[in-house]
Amino acid sequence: MIQTIFMVGARGVGKTTIGSALAQALDYQFVDTDEFMQQMAQMSVAEMVQQEGWPGFRRRETLALQAVTRPSTIVSTGGGAVLAEENRHFMRSHGQVIYLQAPATVLAQRLAASPQEGQRPTLTGRPIAEEILEVLTAREPLYQATAHHVVDACAKPQQVVEQILALLTNKPTMVNSLSS
Repeated sequence: MIQTIFMVGARGVGKTTIGSALAQALDYQFVDTDEFMQQMAQMSVAEMVQQEGWPGFRRRETLALQAVTRPSTIVSTGGGAVLAEENRHFMRSHGQVIYLQAPATVLAQRLAASPQEGQRPTLTGRPIAEEILEVLTAREPLYQATAHHVVDACAKPQQVVEQILALLTNKPTMVNSLSS
């Protein structure tokens, strides 16, 4: 396995946590597109959006996605990376796409429990639980259509990594065999 593995899913689902653990397990490099963009621009995501608007941010996101895609790399994407058809096609044709899936209630709890300084500004201006539900409902079909594999991200990170490793190597796991 030397291909790129893309982690997609909503904000707070664990793309960075699980992606970095998966990279360690596979001896791959790990890149978070949001962190990459912030380093390149010397601005936070919130500052990018404030200065360039969402369209400018999304253009940067597409360029970052293409710039960090290399063999033997796990790429954690921003939650909205799937909004651009170009990004969906790019990820599907340049590696394996793992959709980390979790219900809106779980995502809202995680985001409320670990707010990050400079995290993305609100998309809707509503409370986080309402926003997550609305955004997830709109993006779910895009995540599904982009993914080669859909993984339940509600388990502990190490269990999620084990599920992904099993999917990538076509081996059954305890988690998979218990759920069948």
